Amino acid sequence: MKQRDEPLKFPVPDASRFWHPVSMNHVMPARIHHHLIDTLYVEAMLLADEARGYFDAVGKSERDGLDALRRVSFSCESLKVTTRLMHIIAWLLTQRAVMTGELEPRDALDPSRRLGTAPESDMEVVHAMPETAQQLIHSSMDLHRRVARLDQAQAGEVAVESPARTMLARLNHAL
Repeated sequence: MKQRDEPLKFPVPDASRFWHPVSMNHVMPARIHHHLIDTLYVEAMLLADEARGYFDAVGKSERDGLDALRRVSFSCESLKVTTRLMHIIAWLLTQRAVMTGELEPRDALDPSRRLGTAPESDMEVVHAMPETAQQLIHSSMDLHRRVARLDQAQAGEVAVESPARTMLARLNHAL
């Protein structure tokens, strides 16, 4: 039998097809990342359509039943919902552009492509709104918070603790 001078070489697939970098300490499988972005995009588009339908139709009649100050607050909150959703959709479209290769991953970290800040809503004012308006406001705030966590993780702004170290710390504390 003839001995080889070279070690055997096995083809290794390009790992970038399987993993999407999220931060220095964490990676997310590309399939999961792609599915997550698509799911959030559909959710954002449905919520935007629901908000447009409500604020353009039913919401107008409900707004007209409010006193002058609450009508202004209602209009301001509808603009805040729209702003949150547009920031979310723009961020998700940027992520899709990265996934399709139209944009480099580092370009998604440019401040102009990061998730815009969400205008704060006064909960006292929100609770005085009609029920459907409240639901839309809360849904847009929740969606923005979830996407903001992804944006922060992608930019490496979220500290990811080691599960093993967390368990050791808990054991040390318990003993």
